[in-house]
Amino acid sequence: MELLDIDTGDTAWVLISAALVLLMTPALAFFYGGMVRAKSVLNMLMMSITTMGVVGVLWVAVGFSMAFGEDVGGGLLGNPFEYAFLNGLMSPDAIVGTIPTAVFAGFQAAFAIIAVALISGAVADRMKFSAWVVFAAVWALLVYFPAAHWVFSFDDSVSTTGGFIANSIQAMDFAGGTAIHINAGAAALALALVLGPRLGFGSVPMRPHNLTLVMLGAGLLWFGWFGFNAGSALGAGTLAGVAWINTLTATAAAMLGWLVVERLRDGHATSLGAASGIVAGLVGITPAADSVSPLGAIVIGVLAGVACAYAISLKNRLGYDDSLDVVGVHLVGGLVGTLAIGLLADPASPAETAGLFYGGGVDQLWRQFLGAAVVLVYSFVVTYVIAKVLDRAMGLRIPQSVETHGIDTAVHAETGYDLSHVGYSTYGVRQTLIVPAREDARS
Repeated sequence: MELLDIDTGDTAWVLISAALVLLMTPALAFFYGGMVRAKSVLNMLMMSITTMGVVGVLWVAVGFSMAFGEDVGGGLLGNPFEYAFLNGLMSPDAIVGTIPTAVFAGFQAAFAIIAVALISGAVADRMKFSAWVVFAAVWALLVYFPAAHWVFSFDDSVSTTGGFIANSIQAMDFAGGTAIHINAGAAALALALVLGPRLGFGSVPMRPHNLTLVMLGAGLLWFGWFGFNAGSALGAGTLAGVAWINTLTATAAAMLGWLVVERLRDGHATSLGAASGIVAGLVGITPAADSVSPLGAIVIGVLAGVACAYAISLKNRLGYDDSLDVVGVHLVGGLVGTLAIGLLADPASPAETAGLFYGGGVDQLWRQFLGAAVVLVYSFVVTYVIAKVLDRAMGLRIPQSVETHGIDTAVHAETGYDLSHVGYSTYGVRQTLIVPAREDARS
């Protein structure tokens, strides 16, 4: 492969983008944390935060090598030992495009972390924390790292031979519609089915306890997503600019689309709907950010916002408890964006591919469908097996008494909000605060 000189501007942009993507995991923690009940907010935050630790270490140890090492199995897996512990990446000759390979590895580490953390929203309020930590590690090793190889590892990029979806099927996925969102959404469905519904699901109100946190998380996700998509250009140029503007446009359109659905269906446009619409738009445009025009981005945004707004009601109809709508937003939104490439890809875009509506026929559409289907089926089946094995080995679910009274205090010995002395006027407090104040006033 041809070695190019390192471009400091491109390198700086990807380093900044990596930090933005890493910020998305705490942002996701806030987004999810606000949507659960107050008694489990800390547990929800901890599931995302500990994922940063688990996957961060695994990525450096073997994950990057499994995803981007030389292919050892017909496009299925990279050599786990080639770059184990990022061996060899400190060399000045280790370059991807115009950036150091070590910088690329750091950027992709943040992708791996949030891909795993996304799944946690489906099992809120009821999964053992210890089981989640083990699941996160096993799922990253058996599902995400191989899928990242299939989708993101192009021939002659990091290694000579890469994954089969990128190079043989040639399905397009600019920043993770299949490898991250469809992958995590399918896994969320499988894990939720094995775990079973929350106590009172369908009969007891389970409203978000803090919509301020939800909106904060959504805003930070939107901010970080510019690194997610525009950073995937791996350089500071036209491609990054197109991805940036498409990310803005699609997300804005999706938010409006979700709010219109809410207004027409329910009579109210809600803050939760606005936040959810933002995430749906971000998910939808992720695979297509480099291949559609801003007009196409608006169409994808509207489709994602409307489709996801309706999809979240499926859990009530079908009886599975996807607590925070990972399936309805990430799986459905990822499918919308991935398949839309086959329809809306504009040959004038940086990807230079024509979709059906631009005279390209169905060639790219079937590639997109096949790539999405492979990841979806693999993720669902392997996750279901992982969940079943872990359930048998250590149990996935917390006891009913813990679920009823609150997982935060039982598991973490903490509460998200210590309100024990707020708003109370006890005799002792009055004696301490009020009486001396009156005596001072008399003197």
